[in-house]
Amino acid sequence: LLDFRSVNRILAVVNTAEKDTLSLSDPLTKRILSVADAIGEFIEWWGFKHIHGRIWALLALSKEPLSQADVTRILGISRALASTAMRELQDHGLVTPTDSGRGAPWVAVVDIWPTIANVLREREWMLIERVRTALEGALDEASLADSDGGWDVDRLALLLQLTETAQRFLKMLMRIRFPKALNGLKEWMGVASGLLGSLKRRTR
Repeated sequence: LLDFRSVNRILAVVNTAEKDTLSLSDPLTKRILSVADAIGEFIEWWGFKHIHGRIWALLALSKEPLSQADVTRILGISRALASTAMRELQDHGLVTPTDSGRGAPWVAVVDIWPTIANVLREREWMLIERVRTALEGALDEASLADSDGGWDVDRLALLLQLTETAQRFLKMLMRIRFPKALNGLKEWMGVASGLLGSLKRRTR
């Protein structure tokens, strides 16, 4: 006779097989995997890895939490890659386990804007600040020089103004909190439009 643990193991194998059939052959699932792949390509632009986007999208679009084994199976990746990528995503605050138990399923943190804002702050802001500082230095030098040396100082000033405008826009952009559901999208768009209107008024 089979004991209780043996029955559970058999049921687990059967359920996994059913999951494999349903999750990987369903047409919508194939489309979802294409979405995950596209998000992976997009998220690389923000300084993450392709696999980060795929895993996050998979968890975000799943109705139920997924275990690391589920992610490995559905995406067709190794356990080592899944483990490393999910740990990195957790460090960024983009995924979280449902409990502290070993093997607990995972869910995506849909409010990803704070993480993106951090990337913008650490990368784009610093790049723009470097340009602004260089332009200010050149203008200071121009104000001390006896002649313009053949350089268009007015255009230099214009570039500085454009750079400062970009910084103001980026600063406002980092303050936006993306909605967690569709019913908050209209309000979010209103806030974004208001910020853009404020930016236009400042640059006039």
